[in-house]
Amino acid sequence: MSIKFSQDHEWVDSSNPAATSVGITAHAQDALGDVVFVDLPEVGKTYAAGDVAGVVESVKAASDVYMPVSGEVVEVNEALRADPSLANSDPMGAGWFFKVKLSNAAEVDALMTEAAYNDFTKA
Repeated sequence: MSIKFSQDHEWVDSSNPAATSVGITAHAQDALGDVVFVDLPEVGKTYAAGDVAGVVESVKAASDVYMPVSGEVVEVNEALRADPSLANSDPMGAGWFFKVKLSNAAEVDALMTEAAYNDFTKA
């Protein structure tokens, strides 16, 4: 897989160029605690990198989900909407939030590698 990370604690899996998956990192879900609700973006809506694309609420707090790359939302994870705890139990797998058709694939290259993200979260 080709996974990169944003400073806002989202991950991007660009191994499928037709639909790049986006979710929150394990670090983010650890900080949030038990996720109880997710507000996912609308399919067909286009976002710029850095735009707020959704909200995740936990027993501790609510947090915006930022679009790590520019593109059009082509799919949302309805299973996550029905069972928000997937963001805790499998944040990098079944707990994905949405898929995006990239408008600028080069933006993925600007995101952090796993090693760089791990260093970033230790700071």
